[in-house]
Amino acid sequence: MPRPLHPTALVTGGNRGIGRAIAAGLIAKGCNVTVGSRDEADGRQTAQSLGANYAKLDLLDPDTYFDACTRAGGFDILINNAGSLHHTSLLSKDSDFTTAMEVMVNAPLDLIRLCTPHWRDTQWGRIVNLSSGWGSHAQGLGGPGAYGVAKAALNALTHALPRDLPQGVKINACDPGWVNTRMGGASAPLTPEEGADTPIWLALLPEDGPTGGFYRRRQPAAW
Repeated sequence: MPRPLHPTALVTGGNRGIGRAIAAGLIAKGCNVTVGSRDEADGRQTAQSLGANYAKLDLLDPDTYFDACTRAGGFDILINNAGSLHHTSLLSKDSDFTTAMEVMVNAPLDLIRLCTPHWRDTQWGRIVNLSSGWGSHAQGLGGPGAYGVAKAALNALTHALPRDLPQGVKINACDPGWVNTRMGGASAPLTPEEGADTPIWLALLPEDGPTGGFYRRRQPAAW
């Protein structure tokens, strides 16, 4: 099926950084964007400034994203951008493993499940999972705490899901690079807009575009 004239899109963690830049870029491409954020004040302010909708999303609270997807009836484009980064050993009793897996693997899969009935009806959908070079086995699964492990699991999910998704739905993951955001830090060389380029490209892929891949700067990246 052809792409809707004004696709609906949900961007998790869309209130700042790469997520905000993705939301702005999709709006510029004619999409009807919903900014998802657990910080309601910040999320509403961002949505208002961009001309977007707002949905309160706490990826540690499934009720919030269930309500958002139910109210919307699903979204054409799902951008799983929200992340969690902590500097605690995996062997520590205070490890962030459970939180990292919930935010970066379990919740994205739940959101995909919630949108699947809509995609089955429309026969068109795009899923973009924001991953990282730290989630690449080829690059050694770097990064602190559980971050790299969770991103590797998100990559695996991306690679496996095409066999289960409805016809017309594409799913891809991307490494946006080291971006100057609150998570990336002030030393990062890329702007949020530069980091958002590949996710926006993947969100609007044509019918003959790829699926089940991992991309960096619009090029295939090593898993």
